Amino acid sequence: MSYYDKHVFFCTNQRTNGEGCCNDFRAQQARDYVKERVKQLDIDTEAHRVRINSAGCLGRCNEGPVVVIYPEEIWYTYVDQDDLDEIIEEHLKNGRVVERLKI
Repeated sequence: MSYYDKHVFFCTNQRTNGEGCCNDFRAQQARDYVKERVKQLDIDTEAHRVRINSAGCLGRCNEGPVVVIYPEEIWYTYVDQDDLDEIIEEHLKNGRVVERLKI
């Protein structure tokens, strides 16, 4: 059994060779936003155990920016803050997969 109810990894990789990467889409800022919202909504408590982390390249650059949530192994892409809010509300808070953002 996983220690966290939801363990969220944002690819925040920044390539220096000119190839596209998740951080070209402000992935670090997205991760910071989600981490702060999870705290504001109080879903990072012992009762919920939601953890938000940065990750290096997750290998799905052509589908980026990407985030993966364990233990379900659900992969998402996102475009804007509305998409992130939907992932927070539906998946992290209510346990429902956001099908339209799933990859």
